[in-house]
Parts: sequence; C-alpha cells; structure tokens
Amino acid sequence: MSIWMQAYLTPSAQAVKFAIKTSLAMLLALYLALWFDLDRPYWALISAAFLQIRPMSGMVIEKGLCQIGGTFVGAVVGIAILGLFAQARIPALTTLTLWVMLCVYGSSLLRNNFSYGCIMGAVTAMLVVVIASSQPGNAFDIAVARLSEIGLGAICATLVSALLWPVRVKEHLAREADKAINQAFVHADQRLAATQDLEALQTSLTASLESLSLLEGDSQAARYEDPNGAGRIRATHVLTRRALRFFALLAALHQILQEHGDRIGSDIKALAGAIGKGFEEAKHVEGVTGARRKLQDLRRQAHGYKDASLDPLQRRLLFGLQEALGHALVMLDAREAIAHPGDKQLRAGALSWHRDRLSALLNAGRAGIVFACLATFWIQTHWSDGQVAMLMGTLFSAIFATRDNPVAMASMFFKGMLAAIPTAFLFGHVLLSQASGFPLFAMLVITPLFIGLLGAGEPRLMGYCLSFTIFNILLTMPSNGMDFSLDHFINRALAVIVGLSVVMMGFRLIPGLGATLRRRRLIHAISSDLQRIGQPSVQEAEANFSGHMVDRILQLAKHDDTLPEDQRHLFMLGLNGLDVGRVCLRLRYRFDNAPAPVQRAQREVVATLAQAYEDSANGKQPVGIAQAGQALKEAIEAHGDPRANRSELLEGLMERLALILERQAKIMAGQTSPEVKARAGEANA
Repeated sequence: MSIWMQAYLTPSAQAVKFAIKTSLAMLLALYLALWFDLDRPYWALISAAFLQIRPMSGMVIEKGLCQIGGTFVGAVVGIAILGLFAQARIPALTTLTLWVMLCVYGSSLLRNNFSYGCIMGAVTAMLVVVIASSQPGNAFDIAVARLSEIGLGAICATLVSALLWPVRVKEHLAREADKAINQAFVHADQRLAATQDLEALQTSLTASLESLSLLEGDSQAARYEDPNGAGRIRATHVLTRRALRFFALLAALHQILQEHGDRIGSDIKALAGAIGKGFEEAKHVEGVTGARRKLQDLRRQAHGYKDASLDPLQRRLLFGLQEALGHALVMLDAREAIAHPGDKQLRAGALSWHRDRLSALLNAGRAGIVFACLATFWIQTHWSDGQVAMLMGTLFSAIFATRDNPVAMASMFFKGMLAAIPTAFLFGHVLLSQASGFPLFAMLVITPLFIGLLGAGEPRLMGYCLSFTIFNILLTMPSNGMDFSLDHFINRALAVIVGLSVVMMGFRLIPGLGATLRRRRLIHAISSDLQRIGQPSVQEAEANFSGHMVDRILQLAKHDDTLPEDQRHLFMLGLNGLDVGRVCLRLRYRFDNAPAPVQRAQREVVATLAQAYEDSANGKQPVGIAQAGQALKEAIEAHGDPRANRSELLEGLMERLALILERQAKIMAGQTSPEVKARAGEANA
C-alpha cells in the first residue's frame, strides 16, 4: 500500500486527532472573525493552522507569542515606512525590501518559534505597505486589523490545543530524551567493541544528536506549561552537555582500541567489551532506576580493576572507561529530572548555537531579490492581485531558507498548490456560492482543509498536504463579502503560481553555500572556538563550545553522506574537535585556580592543542603536544598536586591526543593528494 493510501485509508489515531483539532481551531477562528466582521478572516485561519503544526500546549503558546510579537513589530515598521514615504512608492518599497532582508537574516540565525516571529515581522510590514500604498491614511487600520486577525487565530489555536486531547511538551521532551540516551548507549556499545562499521557508528550518533538538538530547541516551551518548566530546561542542558562529553570520550577510546590494541592488553580489552555490552543491555532495561542499577554495577567493576603495571596509555583507557560510566549515570539523572524536575536538582546554563552569518546573509540577499522582482512586476503591471504574489515571495523565501533542502521543499509546496486549485474552485466558489447560513458555509470551507490536514499527519506528506491546506485558504479567502467571479479566482490562482514560481527560481539560481565551502567554514569555526576556549569564563566557554558542536557535528555528518565511501572523514573531524575541546575545558576546570605557573602551562597546552587540531585538519602533522604536556606536568609537580597517578593520567591524555591528531593528519593529507582527488572526481562523475 502506498504512503498516500495509508495516510487516507488507514490513518493513525494521532493523525486523525491532529486533523480534528486543527479543523476545530480554524472553524472557531473563522466564526469569530466573521462575527467581528474583520477585513480578512482567512488570516485568522492561517494563523490557527500554523500554530497547530506542532500541537503541544507549550509550543502553541510560545509560537503564538512569537507570532503576535513579530506581527506587532512588523505593523509598526510598516506604518513607519508609509509615514516616511507616503507619496513615494519606490523609496517605500526599497526600504521594505531592506526590512524583509533584515528579517530573513534574523530568521536564519534564530531557531524554531523565534525564527517564525521574524518571518511574521517581514510579512506584516509587507502587507501594511502594499495594501495601504494607494491609501496611506488607512495604514493604521490595516495594521490593527492584521494584529486582530493573527491574535484571534492564536487564541483559538491555544484554547483548542489546551482543551481537546492536550499534548504536553514535557511528554515530548521525555520521549526525545529516551531516544537520545538509547541511541547513545547503542553508540557506546559499538565504540567499545571497536567496530569497523563507520556507517553504523554515524547512524547511532547522528540519531542521538538529532534528538538532543530537538530537545534543546523545544525545551524552552516547557516554561509555559507549569512551574517545573525551568527545571526541565536545566535538565535538558545537563543531558546535552554530558552526552557531548560522553561521545567525545567514546570516540577517543574507540581510536585507542582500534589503532593501539596491541598495547592495551587482553584484560582491559575484555573490560571495555563488557562495559559496552552493559550499555547495550541498559538500553533494554525498563525504567531509569533499572538502567542506573546496571551501570552502577559496571562502574564498581571498572573501579575495582587494579594493576600497578599499567603504562600511561593503559591507565588513561581505564580512567576513560570509568569516566564514561560516570557521564552515563548523570545522563540518566537528567532524563529523570526532565520527567520529574522536583526529584532532581540539576544546574546548567543555556547553550549557545552555531550561527553561520555568511549563509544568513545569502538567505537575506536571495529573499531581497525575490521580493524586489515581484515588487517590480507589481508596479509595472498594476496588477490588483500582485500583492498575493509578493506575499508568497516574502513568506516562502524566508521559510524555505531555514530548511536543509529548500529546492525540494519548494517543489513539494508547488505540487500541493497545484492540487489545491481545483478543490478551491469546486468547494470555495462553485459550491460555496450557493451556501446559506454559517453551518453549510463552514462545512464547505473546512472539507478540503480537513482532507489536507489528515494527510499532513503523516510526516513524509507534510510538505504536500500543508501547502494544499494553506493554498485552499488563500484561493478561497472566506469572508463576509466574498467575490465568486471566475476572473477574480483566476487572478488569485495566477498570483499564487507566479509568487511560488519566483521563489523556486530564486533557490535554483541562488542556491545555498556549496558543500566544500560549508565544510571549510565548519572546520574553521571549530578551530576558532578551540583557539578562544581559554578566553571567557570556563562556564561560558563550555556553553558556547558545547552548543556550537551539536550543530556542527550534525552538519558534518550530513556532508559525509554526500561523499564517496573512502572520503567520509568529516564526521571524524567533528568528533576529534569535540574531544580536543572537552580536554581543554577539563584542564581549565582543574587548573584555573591553580598557582600562576601551573595556569600558564595549562594555557600553553590549550593553545597548543587548538593549533594542533587546525594543523591536523589541514593535513599537517601536529607538533608540540608532548612538550606542552611535559611542561604542565613539571609545573604541577613543582607547584600543584604531585600525586603520581595524576601525572601518569596527564601523560596518557597527551599521548592519546597526539596519536588521534597524528592519525587525523594522515587521513586528511591523503584526502588532498592528487590520487584521492582523481578518485573523488570519478566517483562524483
């Protein structure tokens, strides 16, 4: 059975609930908008539909606030533009183009609902300026009407979301935390078994990181549901930080087991294998308590291992296994705190995120060009429905820019729009023109919308079906004074087609940054963060570095998927950068309050490791790691903690990092050789 038949013949209960909730929210918004005799009731419908895309109570409230806030700012800007250029259309549209570019730039740098708020600011300013361009005195009335319509849709969506089959953000966070931890434990088993299957390693780690990224983005909405929301947010930050430390440590242990297994010894290898198997078993244990008990047994086993004959590298491996189990236990504590914040008191600051300003500038420039082309076409043709085309260009050039594959997304929306034209004509014009009374009117309006929403409950069909729903609303434009003439419908349909076609051409003619350039920028960003890791406070440095690395590793993993099999080493670069960063942060935590000579030696180690990573990422052999480590060891023995095991652990740590970066340099040097480039060219061809 095809995915379309499954979506409509055997829909899931969740898809049916989503379609019913969204339809009811739109019906309520439409009824109230008609009752209040608002100018454009269809904007209340669109507002309710967009807010119900992720119908969790906290998410709906947060998105509604961002939507209203963005609409208010956009209305103020639109009024200001008309106040300055009431009789000068070209300067007004030029200023509006700059505002649209600024909003898209902000949308590209922000996340989730705050990004959507920026888009609303651009769309609202455009509507105020364009609609009121012929009658500037009505600008304030148009802005107020726009705020009323958007606010009404947001209120209706929030009420329906809270009262009918409510879904809480806290439940969503708990599910994603389970996914993140389970995939992390699968990854741990693969790493400690020294598996050679790089694709399996990448799959498990990418799945865990995607859940962590979703957790960090969605956790902010938990504050709108109950007083424990702040505790859930802190627990999410703890889970993300510890998971990143866990992954960096596992990558290092995996390389030691794989590359230097002959130096490790069979006993420690067996211990590593048993701990890896224990992680896999802990994944299947029901409940956090059972999983914690399993890991605590493994931790006692690891701490009970005694052998005075271990060399520094072996001792470092043993300590790493103990540390990995400690990180895993904290991750389980964070998972429990997400579900029950009152039982666990965890503290962690918010994470920063990787922001590619060059990519944001490109998105802003593309959106400005798309809007300028449509505005020029509108001025030259004096087309009454040109504002609809401009709306399409403003809205979708901003929305698609934040997606991984905007061309594919635009293509899906275009197909959904084409499918909406005949249904909008049949239900919204032929049948609706004969309707009398609100019940029949509402039934005819909501029927195609419900069909689209039912299909949108299937994530793989979301792009097609959501666009089908939105364009049915835009082509019908239900209101108290509807125009059912054929020429008016054809005009709107052409405007929608023109607007979306220009958006598609914009993304095809001005694509995003190429894979090679994005890869270089990501590697350079990791190197820059490592260089700066010693400058701010250690807590701020950890928040910045950890948050940035989640995004970067995910992007490097996606780049790896586009490369030939023997070229997939970008993922390794991200993990090694994460490992080096975690070591630098640990040294800062340990020695920031040490005597001045120790601090100087520690800062020299951090600077040396940052430079060594950058050199190895460019195919150059790293230098100075052993010397910097020895200098720190001598400073510790002279001024700090002279315990022998600390010195041996530090020596093993420096040796481990040197081996990892030397291997990375060899791999990257091979990637830049003429023979490898020739093979890559043949593979791409």
